[in-house]
Amino acid sequence: MVAHTTRRPHSLLRAWLGVAVITASLFTFLTTELMPVGLLTPLSASLDVPVGIAALMVTLYGVSAGLGVTFIVAWTRRVDRRALLSALLAVLTLGNLVTGVSPNFALVLTTRLVMGFASGVFWAIGVSMAMRLVPERHASRASAVVMSGISIATVVGIPLGTVLEDLTSWRTTFLIWSGLSLAVFAAVAAIVPSLPSDNAVSVREVFRLPVRNVPLRSVLLVVVLFVLGHFGAYTFVRPFLEDSTSATPLFITVVLIIFGIGGAIGNFVAGSTVNKSLRGSFVTGCTGLVASLLLLLAIGDAKAGAITALVLWGLSFGVVQLSQVNMTLAAAPETFEAAMSLNTMAYNTSIALGALFGGQLADNLGVTSVVWFGVALTAGSLLLALGTGRRASRAAAHDASAPSALLKD
Repeated sequence: MVAHTTRRPHSLLRAWLGVAVITASLFTFLTTELMPVGLLTPLSASLDVPVGIAALMVTLYGVSAGLGVTFIVAWTRRVDRRALLSALLAVLTLGNLVTGVSPNFALVLTTRLVMGFASGVFWAIGVSMAMRLVPERHASRASAVVMSGISIATVVGIPLGTVLEDLTSWRTTFLIWSGLSLAVFAAVAAIVPSLPSDNAVSVREVFRLPVRNVPLRSVLLVVVLFVLGHFGAYTFVRPFLEDSTSATPLFITVVLIIFGIGGAIGNFVAGSTVNKSLRGSFVTGCTGLVASLLLLLAIGDAKAGAITALVLWGLSFGVVQLSQVNMTLAAAPETFEAAMSLNTMAYNTSIALGALFGGQLADNLGVTSVVWFGVALTAGSLLLALGTGRRASRAAAHDASAPSALLKD
């Protein structure tokens, strides 16, 4: 996987600073994508739209991120990756600015659609950029550092957005994030060295991968189901807690921080377990996702119960998130960037569809139905992972027995 990326001589300090900047980029992209999760109630009231309609901010962002990534990555395969990342951050800066001053919801949705294209491309190229910056022996560590941006965004970014909205307004929150995007843009320009693209493939070759690569196809299906369930429910955490526990903005902020801390711990734990049992780590984490959502339904009407469920949910998500990335790369190690573009397409499209289906359920059947939706889809992902694992084990056993049969003959 790493052997096929070209490295150029840089000082070790500058290399790791570059990894840190790419991690900051991931933080900025992810918090921008999920920011509406903590702002749904005030945003929908300000723009005079139902909560379910406001959730389309997540939906359209995910649609463009998922559907556009494979094409844009392939079309820009001759573009220097530093220049491409700078362009993506410029789009993010302008998009957050426009969102913050937008006079109507239609312009907000259009802006989020464009920003989603930029986000999807980053997810496909970010990790590989970090791995190319450092010596080969540090490539896995660089990848883990970049992925830690997910936990940082969950622990700090989304709750911070909720706090800022409570202190100012949702518009000011997006304007602050526009400034953050601009700062990261400047850091990329100053620190990240030139990285000519050397691992992208054509659009046709990308879409052939899951056809010819059965393990990759199975992993992508598992990812689709768990992301649909997780994000379908997570998008409506605030409305659920407000309905079930009469939660205040402060309590919701605390709960989101707890969820993020749990995710960080889960990510740390999975960093060790995925090397011992990759599928086992995913299965354990996905079981935790199902259990946490059931707990939320059973005891989430009390604040202590909600906190308990969110702790387990965060821990489980941290394990599953790191596991699914490693499962994708293990399934297609020779086509790193292409595999990540497919992963991004599956992941972000599923975020979008999860928010869309959840919005329909919330508006028509209530937010509790969205949590049941999450239970069903994460359970489906778990069952599929168990089933594909058993088939792989039987195939391996059959392959191992074949030489013995030949010797007997």
